[in-house]
Amino acid sequence: MKYTSAEAAKLLRRLNDDYYALISMEERSRDFLAAMGEDVESVRPEYDYEKTQEKLSELEAQIRTVKHAINVFNSTHIVEGFDMTIDAMLIFIPQLSRRKEKLFVMKSRLPKVRENAYGRNTTIIDYRYINYDLAKVEEDYRKVSDLLAKAQTALDVVNTTATMEIDL
Repeated sequence: MKYTSAEAAKLLRRLNDDYYALISMEERSRDFLAAMGEDVESVRPEYDYEKTQEKLSELEAQIRTVKHAINVFNSTHIVEGFDMTIDAMLIFIPQLSRRKEKLFVMKSRLPKVRENAYGRNTTIIDYRYINYDLAKVEEDYRKVSDLLAKAQTALDVVNTTATMEIDL
């Protein structure tokens, strides 16, 4: 069956949810307490070891299949306009985000700021100066912001339009 990346991610989430729900159910039902004199069969939870292990194995195989398909797709599909695979874009976008954050801090600085001398008993006034071209930082910030938005949009387009084949 064909899936977009977004659909495959949702499928993987559902399979993982089913898997962990079954693990949780197994943990609560594979053993139980009964009080002395209590009819053990009346408090025995429903649990079939073989069926549970079989279902867990099926879910594990499906999870492997979906993860593998996503990994192959991400490492082979080129994102239009960036000449990068999806997996490279998934590294590039956080790098751009970090650069944007750094440039935001730099562009938000004043060229000259008086430093407080708390705890120092002095009449000397210290000033902190920026050591870069503020206009160039602001220009770079705009460029990085625009590139980040373009990269995110390009990845969104791929995630919602390009398809991969997953046979479950």
